Amino acid sequence: MSSRLKLSRRNTLRTSAASLAGIALGGVGMARAEEPEVGVPLLPNHTPRAKRIIFLFMHGGPSQVDTFDYKPQLAVDNGKKLPFKAASNIDAVPRLLKSPWRFRQHGESGGWVSELLPHMAKHIDDLCVIRSMYSRGQSHGQAVSMMHTGSDNLVRPSVGAWVSYGLGTENPDLPAFVSISPASGHGGPRNYGCAFLPATHQATAIGSSGKLGDAKIPHLGNDRLAADEQSEQLKLLKAINRDHLAKAQVDSQIQGAIESFELAFRMQSAAPQVLDLSREPDHLQQAYGIGKKETDNFGRQCLLARRLVEAGVRYVEVSTGNVWDQHSNLYSGHKKNSLATDQPVAALLADLKSRGMLEDTLVVWGGEFGRTPIVQGSNGRDHNPQGFTTVLAGGGIKGGVAHGNTDEYGYYAVEDRVHVHDLHATMLHQLGMDHTKLTYRYAGRDFRLTDVYGNVVHSILA
Repeated sequence: MSSRLKLSRRNTLRTSAASLAGIALGGVGMARAEEPEVGVPLLPNHTPRAKRIIFLFMHGGPSQVDTFDYKPQLAVDNGKKLPFKAASNIDAVPRLLKSPWRFRQHGESGGWVSELLPHMAKHIDDLCVIRSMYSRGQSHGQAVSMMHTGSDNLVRPSVGAWVSYGLGTENPDLPAFVSISPASGHGGPRNYGCAFLPATHQATAIGSSGKLGDAKIPHLGNDRLAADEQSEQLKLLKAINRDHLAKAQVDSQIQGAIESFELAFRMQSAAPQVLDLSREPDHLQQAYGIGKKETDNFGRQCLLARRLVEAGVRYVEVSTGNVWDQHSNLYSGHKKNSLATDQPVAALLADLKSRGMLEDTLVVWGGEFGRTPIVQGSNGRDHNPQGFTTVLAGGGIKGGVAHGNTDEYGYYAVEDRVHVHDLHATMLHQLGMDHTKLTYRYAGRDFRLTDVYGNVVHSILA
């Protein structure tokens, strides 16, 4: 099996079982010349409220004004010209477009959710709806990169890679970071890569472009050598690489190769059991929508995410593929996407809660940006990083609350604004890490996920 190299520098390797994250190779607040033992987690900066994160990435940008950000004035002024200046990417006359879905309040908290998401609406008392998100980049490539790496134009480690680097793995037989069905475009491997961090912090990818496929890790097994023969081969490779490392003195790529080989070998017995969804009872599979055409694919992804975090994976991303990008046909497109994802997401929340895992599992739902409240063409919405919605649940976050606001039409975040850097800082905080101290020295300076920005959103913490 081939060793993992940084995809940002060398993208010629095929994704394989050796392309694994999850080994604690670095330290919080400094770069290390000597690496700790495999599977030894690093001490957090403060008591964590969450042990793990599941990021449900709604690739393409779901419309905030059609999901969680209720704007009655938008319906009143439907068809009228936007009464203030539109963003720079808008060329045509900005005409307001009301939501085709009705909103109503749900739960004891009375949170507003549209009829587009009836299953998630049932969990509103567990949800923290951040309605004042904003980001940089009008294009998908910029905004996706910002959401995944904290940078809209430079190659930087992904959030999951930083989590792996900062905390290591809970399970030495599994990676710390898994990306399920990652996008092939809009940054591709950069979105789950490790950039300049030690090589083993890159994600293990399962499936691609929003499709799970057979839920297997390519090239994990070895049908040519028995286990004892593989072990001997591994010892030889390790000796050769250790000799090379001794001459190089410090080389995270060599260290990453050594530990990736060893993890891949251990995963041959551990991973297939975790990836086997047939071990789940029929009623639970049905709750996720498995076996039903509309929900089968995303339902499998969400159930797999739960199995992975339950087995000790620290950071799991589940991606829909670029399906929420309705520049036209908003009604049919968003309806199709909600049918595919709403039930599985709700089932995941219910499943985690029933197992007592939602308390220490942070679930994040959202896209790279939102959509404009003004019409594009005759029945679509354009990209809107100026104001959008991200939903959090569990992991020490308050439930049944809405944080911040956009303007009366849902265009610009205007009250208690939350930048993507702030979201990242809050996610790391819940894992017990100070985002200003989670740094790695590279090219003569200390880098961090939030660069020189970011503030923890303390008001949403339970």
